[in-house]
Amino acid sequence: MTATLRVVIEQASAQSFSDQATAGLEAARALLRMAPDGCEVAAIVPNGEADLAPLVPGLSSVRVAPLARRELLAAWQLGVAPSTGGGFIHSTTLAAPLVRHDRVNDGDQTVVTLWDLRPWEAGAELARTAVTWNRAMLKRAVKHADAIVVPTFAHAARLDEEWSFGDRVRVVAGAAPEWFREPSDADARARDLALPERYLVTDATSAPSDGLAKTFAAAAPQLHDDLTVLVIGVPTDQEDAVRDLASAAGIPERALQLRPALDAADRAVVLARSHLLVSAVSRTTWPWRVVEALTLGVPVVALDTPSHREVIADGGVLADADGMADAVAQVLADTDRYRVLSADRGRAYSWDSSAERIWQLHAEL
Repeated sequence: MTATLRVVIEQASAQSFSDQATAGLEAARALLRMAPDGCEVAAIVPNGEADLAPLVPGLSSVRVAPLARRELLAAWQLGVAPSTGGGFIHSTTLAAPLVRHDRVNDGDQTVVTLWDLRPWEAGAELARTAVTWNRAMLKRAVKHADAIVVPTFAHAARLDEEWSFGDRVRVVAGAAPEWFREPSDADARARDLALPERYLVTDATSAPSDGLAKTFAAAAPQLHDDLTVLVIGVPTDQEDAVRDLASAAGIPERALQLRPALDAADRAVVLARSHLLVSAVSRTTWPWRVVEALTLGVPVVALDTPSHREVIADGGVLADADGMADAVAQVLADTDRYRVLSADRGRAYSWDSSAERIWQLHAEL
């Protein structure tokens, strides 16, 4: 008898720019590669999403929900599961049909994933609708999820403090995309991106203004060496605010470059050619750019938080806010050494190893 694991892929058409969408596709591909004998992988997708066949080849079937993504997520928020069926359901986000089911007698099980606690820790940084949806879905997960996957033990500790999941919490790390490296057209992409000669990179996608301010303060003392601060993931309507933060930290316009959200290939070029990545994110979230930097062997300086401490370990330099400037100087003075440390740590993360743990989790359930 064949066991089918049905993966919810609710953002297939947004994989270029959304970390969680990319994670969904990467996890599905890895689950196929690592499937035990007698097991197969299928998918559940909203109506109107991209064709999964070329994105995740090898799926046994794809069930298309009768609703488009926005309407489907709203239905799931209300506890309505239109035509999704039962069986083994795994979602790499909180998006899943979290309704009453019988795991013991019917063999149904539903597992969801929580990458980011910003909706609870810093809701003002997000759209109100996103905060409301995430909070509602986590409440449903408390009632109906057979397990909830988080990427770090820091996440697990926070869940244990605030919510009643008990032993249903499992830690399964994320990873960079399986193919994450400079593409064959990297030189052309670098020219198109107008990359500076010598720069550090930071990401505005998940960093609130206080995080960017810490990064700018850490970088400012190094600008006498013609170092440029390159910020990626800056929405057009926030460019002026980011420039103001940089100016307040003493970074002149000539030493600052801003880029919008980049696709994975462009990100790989930007990261690989940088001197280091600086992350001052303080929230309990999976540090996507940090893990990508480690994968490429890019030196990392990060704010000392439980999440960063766990993910980076000895692969980079951790510092409190007052010590980040010294940490940046330390890494810039010995980048070759820190590239080796970063690459060594980067090998700890792969979607295949994560997929093995997911299969094990569903077998245990």
